[in-house]
Amino acid sequence: MDRFLSNAVNRIDAKGRVSVPAHFRAVLAKRGYSELYALRALDMPALDVGGLDLLDRYEERIANEDPFLQAADDMSFFCHGDGAFLKLDGDGRITVTDFLREHTGIETDVAFVGRGQFFQMWEPKRFQDYRTEARARLSRLRQEGTTARMTGETE
Repeated sequence: MDRFLSNAVNRIDAKGRVSVPAHFRAVLAKRGYSELYALRALDMPALDVGGLDLLDRYEERIANEDPFLQAADDMSFFCHGDGAFLKLDGDGRITVTDFLREHTGIETDVAFVGRGQFFQMWEPKRFQDYRTEARARLSRLRQEGTTARMTGETE
């Protein structure tokens, strides 16, 4: 397995640490990640977490922007000023810091959600709400596509 798939909820321990799910740790080990980069997701109350390749992906995008335009500056601020490195201890745990809590609303439990090349960390109720909304949006798209095909209305 070389993708972050599925989801799991783990409780934060008394020392403020949470265990990364074993199947996510296996992907981290396979990819040789020695440190984790986390970024506050732009349009949802979650953290995007991955290796340095996640940061590289954002920096490649910034490099393609005109450095004199506001967009490049905003993108740099977003990925550099609003990101952080997370320490994964020898037992596969991350300390849940204020950086994680402020944006996500995480209190006692963390939902880990696979996103293929990276994973996200969510407050479990917010994750459930978002999952319900995303499924509803996809269901509407599917229904609209089926209706368009049945009536011959394709774009």
